[in-house]
Amino acid sequence: MSENTPLWRAGARNDITDVEGLAVGNAQDRELASGTTVVLFDAPATASVSILGGAPGTRETDLLGPENLVGGVDALVLSGGSAFGLDAPGGVQAHLREEGRGFAVGTARVPIVPGAILFDLLNGGDKGWGRYPPYRELGYAAATGASKDPVVCGRSGSGYGAMTARMRGGLGTASCVLASGVTIAALVAVNAAGSATIGSGPHFWAAPFEIDGEFGGRGLPCPLPRDAASPFSKLHVSAGGNTTIGILATDATLDKPALKRLAVAGQDGYAKAIWPSHTDFDGDLVFAAATARRAVPADAVSRIELMAAGAAVMARAVARGVFEANRDHP
Repeated sequence: MSENTPLWRAGARNDITDVEGLAVGNAQDRELASGTTVVLFDAPATASVSILGGAPGTRETDLLGPENLVGGVDALVLSGGSAFGLDAPGGVQAHLREEGRGFAVGTARVPIVPGAILFDLLNGGDKGWGRYPPYRELGYAAATGASKDPVVCGRSGSGYGAMTARMRGGLGTASCVLASGVTIAALVAVNAAGSATIGSGPHFWAAPFEIDGEFGGRGLPCPLPRDAASPFSKLHVSAGGNTTIGILATDATLDKPALKRLAVAGQDGYAKAIWPSHTDFDGDLVFAAATARRAVPADAVSRIELMAAGAAVMARAVARGVFEANRDHP
């Protein structure tokens, strides 16, 4: 193996749909300049969450604690719309109820759909809806249109109206396959107070993790520019006004505590790809979910490799989302 050979290879699609047992749906409204993304699981998936941002917006994240009853989720939702976007999981829940899915409580079934939101209310879109915001219907549309086709990156779904400090944000995805055969992948909506690129240049903080030029082949500049560490934050930053929200999914068999650690590793991916991250003005969150299609080697090295891969694949997904969103709008 040469020194330039990646430690892991990308999945066949370099996409979260490389993970067996899930589908992805996106819905967006051009006039609204916002949208919703859903990951639907073929069967309930074990899941957990890590929240490190100072201004999160969430639904049903408490049940993902290892001490709590519900063992699996039917879907995970990422949405624009700030607190209004928390209606989106209700639309996904409506679709799943029509499909007869959900946690059984006697003769009733309750679809389990945790969600998280980002703030895109000041991006120039028409937010003058009537009594009720449109996110429930966007959630329903995303769920009914979910497929195992490759995800459309950039201005799509929950990343449709996203921004970063220097340029547009967007929806990104990436995957990798470990030597054990385990697949791990990320899906992320990048709407950060910080920047995914270094200083005022075109190079991505996540450059060391890039595989096959997936975000433009823009390796780290040498030497680093003088403004490399400048946050260059957006004007009018306000509490809850930003946020990067994402999902790490794997076909490995993991319990809630292990998935909690994987979600924390995903936050490391944010820190590697966005400067600064986890600010008071972001609600940075990572869900981690396992479809349990493959056993994981029990040794410590394999466990560490899984977590390291989680951080790397999330960093790649962040950069790819921003890159794709700005292809025609540098």
